[in-house]
Amino acid sequence: MSEVFHVVPTEAHEALVSAAYMHRGFGATESAQAAKMSSMATRHGIRTHNAIKALHLDELFGSKVGGCKPNATVVKKSSRFAAAEVWDAKQKLGQAVATDAIETCIKLADQYGVGTVSVDNAFHYLWGGGYVMEAAKRGYIAYTNCTATLAEVVPFQGKFPTLGTNPHSWGFPTTDAVGFPIVIDWATSVIAMGRVQQLKREGKQLPPDAAVDKDGKVTIDPSAAVSLIPFGAHKGYGLSLINEIVAGFIGGSLPTIRSRTRVAGEKQDCAFFFQVIHPDAISSGVFAQGRNQQQNIKAVLGDILGHGNEKCILPGQMEATFAARSQKAGGLLFSKAEVEALNEIAHECGIKAFDVNQLPTA
Repeated sequence: MSEVFHVVPTEAHEALVSAAYMHRGFGATESAQAAKMSSMATRHGIRTHNAIKALHLDELFGSKVGGCKPNATVVKKSSRFAAAEVWDAKQKLGQAVATDAIETCIKLADQYGVGTVSVDNAFHYLWGGGYVMEAAKRGYIAYTNCTATLAEVVPFQGKFPTLGTNPHSWGFPTTDAVGFPIVIDWATSVIAMGRVQQLKREGKQLPPDAAVDKDGKVTIDPSAAVSLIPFGAHKGYGLSLINEIVAGFIGGSLPTIRSRTRVAGEKQDCAFFFQVIHPDAISSGVFAQGRNQQQNIKAVLGDILGHGNEKCILPGQMEATFAARSQKAGGLLFSKAEVEALNEIAHECGIKAFDVNQLPTA
């Protein structure tokens, strides 16, 4: 039986989140961008990167301690490459930077076939899948990776956390082929720290072999979890390492001091990489049986999910299903514990809280 959620109107949720950010000194536009991305995450069932996580991240490492600068202005660096932009985010709110970056990549891809935006000195952008999903819904292939706020992951065969959860996110325009964009979005740890926080909030245990305690011992207690373990042993480690290397080329500094110890002359912020590809830019036009590009994609996916694999699901399918459930409910779906967490945010900025007993359920 599926979990019962309380339905919060999208408009009321975004008003709350925007008010919370503005209460902390952020501008109206960047606050609205953060609220929109929070709603998008919740709408698609991404409970580890919702508004609760976003504002908690800001409280721990952001505007309250100097890691994120409200109303900062992004500086676009000069470049000799027309399709590649490099930005110094000046510690601007990550969701606002990322929203603008994916839009810039789309414009570049329309003109050059492909566009990239590399971002230095950024505050975390939360759910990378949301940005590539937005591009995919509009017909583009999109990719992003970033370095995490903290080094919380122990490298393969190591004992000290020197890597972030370092997600990779791909979005593909497959709505015509399968009814929704395929979105491949994953942290390179077994689970994200946001998932640890969610399970702690819900009073549930961690999956096995996902986290270690302060003594480096594997634990299933979310309250005892200190560091995370890469998925797939050396494979997840390698994927996490990619993000740190890309960030190093962009300008990112030492992962073990990111958002932590202040070291003179070192930088402590995240780095992002975005890429958008126009599908026409990679099309050979020579598809079997006279198919066009979308027909070919549908045929390829049909073959993959054929031959007895009909019960397999595609990445992004669960998110699409949850989004349909949200739409049917007429709002965003939150657990009771999540509504209570939203009400703590409401109390912080002096606006009316939600009465969980008056909210409809779905």
